[in-house]
Amino acid sequence: MNTPMSKAREKAREFLEHQKAFRLGELLTESSHPKTRRLSQTMATDVQAGVRLLQTVDDDIPAALERIFAQEAFGRLVEAFAEAIRTGRRIFFTGCGATGRLSILLEAAWRRCWRERDQDSSGVEGLRDSLRLTSDVLRDEPRNRNRRTLSMEDQCFSIMAGGDFALIKSVEGFEDFVDFGRHQLREAGVQRDDVVVAITEGGETSFVIGTAWQGLDAGAHVFFVYNNPTDLLRRHVQRSREVIDEPRIHKLDLATGPMAITGSTRMQATTTELLTVGAALEMALAPAVGWAVPTASQYQQAFADLLAQLASPPAVAAIARLVELEEQVYRKHGLVTYIADTLLLDILTDTTERAPTFMLPPFRKQGDTIAPVSWSFVKSPHHPTPQAWAEMLQREPRGLTWGPEVYRQLNAAPSLQANPPKLDNDEIHKFRIGREPDPSRTEAPDSMLVLLDGCGSLQRKPSSRPEALATPPRDTQGRRSQYKKIVALTFGPAAAPLEVDEHIHVPCEVPVSPLRLWEHLAAKLILNTLSTATMVRLGRVIGNAMVWVSPSNKKLIDRGCRLIAQQTGCSYEHACEVLHEAMEEIARRAQTGEEVPSPVALAIERIGTKDREKAV
Repeated sequence: MNTPMSKAREKAREFLEHQKAFRLGELLTESSHPKTRRLSQTMATDVQAGVRLLQTVDDDIPAALERIFAQEAFGRLVEAFAEAIRTGRRIFFTGCGATGRLSILLEAAWRRCWRERDQDSSGVEGLRDSLRLTSDVLRDEPRNRNRRTLSMEDQCFSIMAGGDFALIKSVEGFEDFVDFGRHQLREAGVQRDDVVVAITEGGETSFVIGTAWQGLDAGAHVFFVYNNPTDLLRRHVQRSREVIDEPRIHKLDLATGPMAITGSTRMQATTTELLTVGAALEMALAPAVGWAVPTASQYQQAFADLLAQLASPPAVAAIARLVELEEQVYRKHGLVTYIADTLLLDILTDTTERAPTFMLPPFRKQGDTIAPVSWSFVKSPHHPTPQAWAEMLQREPRGLTWGPEVYRQLNAAPSLQANPPKLDNDEIHKFRIGREPDPSRTEAPDSMLVLLDGCGSLQRKPSSRPEALATPPRDTQGRRSQYKKIVALTFGPAAAPLEVDEHIHVPCEVPVSPLRLWEHLAAKLILNTLSTATMVRLGRVIGNAMVWVSPSNKKLIDRGCRLIAQQTGCSYEHACEVLHEAMEEIARRAQTGEEVPSPVALAIERIGTKDREKAV
């Protein structure tokens, strides 16, 4: 009889026998950081001490920056960006999960830079048109013949595994397949002499590796960016070794050490990627926008200064205070909603990444009355949902419209061929991030609205003043919905007081730069620390292990097996079997709309219970 239990054991055997390429326990990004091994214990007794402990791992980054910026590949990356800007070639950023969201953020920052400059050039023909690649340039440069004519805005293009839909929720089956990465980049139209920056925290993501190979086949300049020591990665992961050994691909090693939470590469790994790739892009962009070209050492010093300011007692106290407020709301089964203007994408990134990292309910689509409501959500204060998406991304969303034939061509899993996921723009717009009222968030047992503002943009727009947002428009039943608490979280220099229930300010300097890189970095550091600390306080981390992780792909299944084995002392093989049994049970329970625990946490609990029963 093919019972759910037997199916689980069959899947476990298949993983153990045929997916050894996804055993990544030897990688530095998957190891435990010695600084945070007692993080959960510290956070339980002293929130400020726990916040500061998390921040000490960010301090590993400045020490590595001199080595990172000194690499030949970094200099070549700046040169490749500059040449692309000068000649009208395209720059592609590709990633999966956190690095996919990073890629989209880089494109949005690029587009916003040119759009704002275009708006500022009043009385002159649009700056984008004045810098557009012309036919005269094409005639002067024979190698550019037959190339497309691009506005400056359109020169940057981001590719995320699963398309823009995956900003909200990872798409099963995309991360683990090289051909999916190849196809998405091919569809985007990569051409000879374009620049492809393939970004992967661990250096082993199959989708991202596929984009590197496709870029090379197209004749593009390919850069492979990763956060593990090259020798270590090359020794343990064959698919990574093949890329590293390819001399035509430029390798940029950003290794800084283990993550603050074991394996949580959304933290230090993607912070280093945002800083390094963002710095290279700004250094190349500066002459085109009339800025003095900054040096790598200036970025290194500015980042060290930012970390020092965020670690000051007033900054730590501010972050810890919001941790306490969020914890209070969640313990009452309440919900938190964030709003922002130019930082909406930064918040969406952090809030969506909480779901797989800590097994929280992901964002819920409009019309879904079965799935649980997400603990945190984001809303635009200015625009209805379709416009909010376009404004956040600085372009229309790019959903995927692949049918069964595409999945057959890509040799996808039979389940994908038979039932292709809906990933198009209509599906993306079902996530109502616009200003529409949402009673499900305000009518929870507790609710909090958090306004995030880095440089005063919300305060400058009357429509987003806190007093206006405190009483949102009437819902479809004519009722007025109200949040039970409204909090402002600001960072940067001293901020003017806001008329809210509580105004929390994180003091720090935010240098001005073309892509607003420092504003994005400050927001990321604050939000990552806030969300992680809150989940630690709620028991979703033991020591520094995220035992409430969602094993949604092969890499995370491997991580889950290792966490179970470490926490219980059982073998990796036994952990794999119990994990798959727990995954089957959780999948059944989730179909009813029940808010479910992590299969990893459930497996740890079950193995521990059996061990106690044996002892008795």
